[in-house]
Amino acid sequence: MDKLKFSISWIIGVGFGVLILFILFVNLKTVLTLEDSTKVNKEIVEVHSPSVDALQELKIQILQSKALINHWVNSDLDIRDANKQELIKLIENSYPELKDKIYTISQRWSREDILSIDEIFSQVGLLFSNHEVIKQSLQSTEDYRDPFLLFTAQDYIAEQGEITVKTNQIIELLDKLIAVQRDYTKKDTKEMVRSFADLEFFARDLGIVIILLGIIIAFLTIRSIVRPVTEVKNQLIQLGKGIIPEKKMKPRGKEIGEMAKALNQLLDGFTRTKEFATQVGSGNFHANYEPLSDQDTLGHSLLRMRQDLHELTSDLEQKVLVRTEKIGEQKKEIEVLLKHTTDSIVYAKRIQEAILPSDQYVRNVLPDSFFFYIPKDIVSGDFYWVHNEGDEVFFGAIDCTGHGVPGAFMTIIGHNGLARAVRQVENLTPAKILDVLNQEVQATFEQAGDGASIKDGMDAAICSINNKTLELQYAGAYNPLFYVRNNELHEIRADKFPVGAQYTDEKKHFTNHSIQLQKDDVVYIFSDGYADQFGGPRGKKFMYRKFRELLINSHHLHMSKQEQILRKEFLAWKGDLEQVDDILVIGLRV
Repeated sequence: MDKLKFSISWIIGVGFGVLILFILFVNLKTVLTLEDSTKVNKEIVEVHSPSVDALQELKIQILQSKALINHWVNSDLDIRDANKQELIKLIENSYPELKDKIYTISQRWSREDILSIDEIFSQVGLLFSNHEVIKQSLQSTEDYRDPFLLFTAQDYIAEQGEITVKTNQIIELLDKLIAVQRDYTKKDTKEMVRSFADLEFFARDLGIVIILLGIIIAFLTIRSIVRPVTEVKNQLIQLGKGIIPEKKMKPRGKEIGEMAKALNQLLDGFTRTKEFATQVGSGNFHANYEPLSDQDTLGHSLLRMRQDLHELTSDLEQKVLVRTEKIGEQKKEIEVLLKHTTDSIVYAKRIQEAILPSDQYVRNVLPDSFFFYIPKDIVSGDFYWVHNEGDEVFFGAIDCTGHGVPGAFMTIIGHNGLARAVRQVENLTPAKILDVLNQEVQATFEQAGDGASIKDGMDAAICSINNKTLELQYAGAYNPLFYVRNNELHEIRADKFPVGAQYTDEKKHFTNHSIQLQKDDVVYIFSDGYADQFGGPRGKKFMYRKFRELLINSHHLHMSKQEQILRKEFLAWKGDLEQVDDILVIGLRV
């Protein structure tokens, strides 16, 4: 028996040792091959393919510039011509951007290729300087009537002219460099294919060897293990998990036979115990059960448990019936209360929507605008306001403390304050409106007897715009104003105190700002909900920096398209996370 154990250990040890060595070798080879392939693929994706694409794009730009400069010479239209503007945009914007892109990619080129692209950019600079001579000499229609200027320009673009020759030289240099980059790509692709061929060999052929070796080791191991011992082990493992084996052991030799007999008796006892427990559990308290012996503590405990359960069951059945009836009544009361509460909040939403200006009214007084509005709950703590008086249109974005029902109550107070300002104040300005709104909120809470506890009430941005003079006036409580002019965003900062706050020092007034707008300026006011929304890949706030970039990148679009972009970006950023606050953004194009 000892010799057999030693033989089993030797077979298992040597067999699994060889198997592990094979697996380690294959894994190491696989890792090294994948690393090489990844490096080559990265070189193709990040360097060679982008290099070819960028150089092809540069070639297209050079050819396009040649066609456009020919048009410039042959067309006597002034500089406002669309094709001439396209040439100016290509040289001043598109080409510098592409040049920076190629320089970035070329940092990983060979020194020879870097010298080649430097030579190309030098030649392009000379080419565009020739373009500049033509552009400066033929600015207006009158310039085309000057024979000398026109002849000089035509000489530049002639078949042997400087621009034509220089363009052909640049194209030739670009074709050579593109061919070099394509050769790099082909070479790296072949290297990657070879690496994957090696990987396929190790994964397939050596994998088969490993499988065969594993089968041999498994066969020898199973054949060498004594089956009766394995059966005993399996029976005990099942019992340890609370499973009573159905199959009993067959009689064996002396030691195994005694183990099998004792185990079979134990299984019979467990089976009878299980049947008895099942009968008692189903309510049959008269089921018969005999303990294994006088020392069978489990069996005698089961008999006592049967008696105790029989006594408890009669009392529990009555208690369960009583409690079930009470739970049903409480459930019905909760459902009714929940329905009443929800119905009340939905009706409150209808009331709150009634204070908002209608879509038709907004389109009439602010035709080129959008109002992006998403409440967090059924009712909202944010609301917008529009009022037309003569040539001036007043509009505002107000963010009340909180959201949901508390915020909605504050919106009613805010709407009443704005209505009072419109009725009572002469020479109405946004700052005066906020002053009246501030007084209204303070008076409301003082009347309620809780004025001393109010530390904030509303953040707001109020604007007025004169449709004739294009003068914009603005006043704000924490919420600033943005306006975009000539692709540059400007910010007018708000006062750093809220509407409705209680102050111990002298009474504060809001600051009135005046801005002279220009045609095509775009004005934005908003609450803090958009910038404070959590989301993105790391669950962080959107922040005002990204909000500003979003407005700058989309301000040139139609206002309805801007609203769609704001909505799409917000929902994508939020993802599956909960909306943290009410959202309100107002945009207006002058």
